[in-house]
Amino acid sequence: MIYTVLLIIIAVIAYGIGSMSSVVIASNYVFHVNLRRLGTGSSALSNFRRIYGAKGFVKLLLVELVRDILPILIGGLLMGIKGQAAVGRAFAGFCLVMGRLYPVFYDLKGSHAIICMLVVMAFVNFSGALAVLLFVVLGIWLTKYVSLGAVAGAAVMCIASLLLVDDPLVMKLALFAGLAVLVRHI
Repeated sequence: MIYTVLLIIIAVIAYGIGSMSSVVIASNYVFHVNLRRLGTGSSALSNFRRIYGAKGFVKLLLVELVRDILPILIGGLLMGIKGQAAVGRAFAGFCLVMGRLYPVFYDLKGSHAIICMLVVMAFVNFSGALAVLLFVVLGIWLTKYVSLGAVAGAAVMCIASLLLVDDPLVMKLALFAGLAVLVRHI
C-alpha cells in the first residue's frame, strides 16, 4: 500500500514540475514579454536564446537543470524509504519526461525534452547520458534541427537503456522515457 502511495506522490510531483515551462514563466514574469509572440512563436529554449541572447539562455539552462534534477532526487528519496531509490529516480524521470512532452498546463503541447532526457539518463547511467549528449549535440550541429537531435538522443537513450542498465524495472522506465520522446517527435 505504501509503495503505491509513494509512486502516486512521485508521479504528481514529477509530472507537475515537468508540466511547468520555465521558459514561458521566465519570459512572462521576468522579462514581461510573451515569448510565443516573438521569434519563431514557440516556447522552446532555442527561441528563448534567439530573443534574450546567450546570457539569458545560460541562466535559464541552469534553472532547467535544477528543475529537472529536483523531482528525480525527490523520487529517489521517497522510494529510498522502501529500498528502491533507483526505481524512484527512474520513475520520477519518466513522469518528468511525460510532463515535458505533454504538459497539462499548455494543452498537452510540450517541448523537445532534451535536457530532461539527459538528466534522467544521467541518474540512470552516467556513461549512457554521455552517449545521449554526444548524439544530441551531433544531431543538432550536423542538421541544424533541434528535433533531429532529440530523436538521435532518444534513440541512443533506448539503446543505452537496454545495454547498460542492470535493474530490469529501471531499464524499462528509461526505455519508455526514450520511446516517449521518439514517438512525440516522429
